Amino acid sequence: MKYKLGIIGYPLGHSISPVIQKAGLQSLGLDADYDVMETSAEDLLDRLKYVRVNGYHGFNVTIPHKIPISFFVNDMDDYSNIAGCINTVKINGDNKELYGYNTDIYGFKSAIPADVDLQGKSACVLGTGGASRAASVGLIEKGVKTIHFYTRNIINAEKTLNYLRTKFPNVRFESHQIQNVTTMPETAIIVNATPIGMKGYAADMTPLSDMTIKSLDKSTVIYDIVYNPLTTEFLKSAERAGLRTVEGLDMLLYQAQRAIQIWTGKTPDVRDMKIPALRVL
Repeated sequence: MKYKLGIIGYPLGHSISPVIQKAGLQSLGLDADYDVMETSAEDLLDRLKYVRVNGYHGFNVTIPHKIPISFFVNDMDDYSNIAGCINTVKINGDNKELYGYNTDIYGFKSAIPADVDLQGKSACVLGTGGASRAASVGLIEKGVKTIHFYTRNIINAEKTLNYLRTKFPNVRFESHQIQNVTTMPETAIIVNATPIGMKGYAADMTPLSDMTIKSLDKSTVIYDIVYNPLTTEFLKSAERAGLRTVEGLDMLLYQAQRAIQIWTGKTPDVRDMKIPALRVL
């Protein structure tokens, strides 16, 4: 069987998903095409018709379609409902129904080292956008009981927090201003779910000061979902302070692994996908 797959979004020039997905598919010995399909917001409906008519088996979804595509799928998994967005679609059967998935939560959770125990502990999440919601669900599934959100706009953040409080009544959610933070509450892990530190977007900046990072307990894990550059200024600061770090690339690899599993029923080894990814970063 030949698989016809791809990615839709706009712009896609910066995306390394094609490199990762092609490597994963190839490592499994599968006959598959993975097409890059730049799709503007106004062309989304036409693109969905195109993939259904032209025999595609599935595709990844990125900005700006991760939320609006939920209006066009026939059904979606629980993670998509909780996270509020879809990043993977499988096209099912002769009727070409679209089934949406969110693999970000799986990717985020899987990248946390197995020996990091978060059961019953507290976490801090920087940012309150879609990425922070996926991170929060992953943390809760790892056993976290309190999540402190740090945001520039607490009023806007309340919508996200209230949604999470409804979904997870046994978890405590708190919000704080991120500006001028000098100390953090006792926490097992801090997650940067903002674009601060990303190549082309404040790449020379970090969401927390060196002073704040140095004040953290040495057992604190620092997790940055930004994957380009591989080692962000945030992670460099954490390493200088002697803290354990988790790179964003690992999350990207695991969510891609899960997408291939959804499409093909087979699971590639993330190590086979990481080497090609490192070559292009």
